[in-house]
Amino acid sequence: MSAVPGTPAGPGWRARILVVSDGVADGSRDDRGGPALRAALEAVGALVDPVTTSPDGVGAVAAALRERTEGFAGLVVTTGGTGFGPRDLTPEGTRLLVEREAPGLAEAMRLVNPLGRLSRGIAGTVGTALVLNVPGSPKGAVECLEAVLDVVPHALALLAGDRPH
Repeated sequence: MSAVPGTPAGPGWRARILVVSDGVADGSRDDRGGPALRAALEAVGALVDPVTTSPDGVGAVAAALRERTEGFAGLVVTTGGTGFGPRDLTPEGTRLLVEREAPGLAEAMRLVNPLGRLSRGIAGTVGTALVLNVPGSPKGAVECLEAVLDVVPHALALLAGDRPH
């Protein structure tokens, strides 16, 4: 696995955060999940692009994810829209783009606490990007991310074409 700074598997692998929330997108609610995820990612050496937002809804999420994954090699974390609310459609929007699902990652994220069983979030690949859907609450988002963070560099290296030794 590559360990060159700036490459997907080395220190400084890239990450993007997409906050999915009607309230955050329209400015009527402050986002706390995005900053919490940014701090967790930067703590492990990820280079995190500016946080972006999208309203809820299948089409809006798919369009925002398409923009965030096109030509991107790295991790894309969506936060919000994974529950049972009528506008919680992040997994459905994500599925429109995902080429290969990674159910083991989604399962690991659901196991971090009892409320995780209510998450409908998925994980999968879009080109050379790894996409993770995590909850909108800052605590839940970070817990879910931390549940899989140890394998993210290896997954990114594999997506970039590296072969395990």
